[in-house]
Amino acid sequence: MIAFHSIYIHELPENHRFPMEKYDLLPRQLIHEGTIEQHQFFAPQSIQNIYVEAVHSRNYLERLRNLELTKKEQRVSGFIHNDTLIKREWTIMEGTRKSAELAMEKNICFNIAGGTHHAFSDRGEGFCLLNDQVIAAHWLLKQKKVNKILILDLDVHQGNGTAALCANLDNIFTFSMHGRNNYPLRKEHSDVDIELDDGTKNAAYLYQLKEGLDNIMNSFEPEFIFYQAGVDVLESDKLGRLNLSLDGCKERDAIVFDLSRQLDVPIVTTMGGGYSKEINTIVEAHANTYRVGYDIRS
Repeated sequence: MIAFHSIYIHELPENHRFPMEKYDLLPRQLIHEGTIEQHQFFAPQSIQNIYVEAVHSRNYLERLRNLELTKKEQRVSGFIHNDTLIKREWTIMEGTRKSAELAMEKNICFNIAGGTHHAFSDRGEGFCLLNDQVIAAHWLLKQKKVNKILILDLDVHQGNGTAALCANLDNIFTFSMHGRNNYPLRKEHSDVDIELDDGTKNAAYLYQLKEGLDNIMNSFEPEFIFYQAGVDVLESDKLGRLNLSLDGCKERDAIVFDLSRQLDVPIVTTMGGGYSKEINTIVEAHANTYRVGYDIRS
């Protein structure tokens, strides 16, 4: 099942660097090519506040909902705030939470949006206002669905908000593999951080990923995986600084989905970032994630 709602496609000012149109193009592409069918989509509603309040401060949430954040705080978040944007954020959060619920039965679920790993308890950054994977992870644990969760973040930017929110939690293990010299310049501490040099190519990237995951499995046995599958690792990405090809990015996805298959645990995948100049490249890379995921886990 795949979470998607039309509110994901939010109108932005002209020349905004976030490629919002991918949320429109990706579902169309997946249906057109036959990777998925229309009935596999579900439209999430707004998440219940109690689930969000388990992760984010009430003061921040109140200011966010009431559009009371300062212009500086909005700039740091990457978006100009309005009622529709806030409704969009609450919908995306439910998309990932509901995907986690469904994955317990179906093994694999996706959210067309999500992966908002720069959101902290009391602030947003980098196009992230609330942290969907951490909210969904807390829900799973609160409902006693699972006891141990791996958040596997392969976006080119460190999941700094995720790392901070999960610090010192024994039942959530955070793994972030990202560009050493990329945003955020001030990194937080995940349980495992693998920092990559500028220009890292397929072979070196995939080797370090496999080695890193092997090391985790020696000490932590997850019962559920959240996968942040950003495609800003591509050599064509304007912000990424790494040199993965489309095939290399696809192999990365295969490693992750194969791990979930070997462990026989549910996996929820969110799309994360991607800022290649050509929108078709972004959509193709994201589509590969779905193709590989369904091929390995269906």
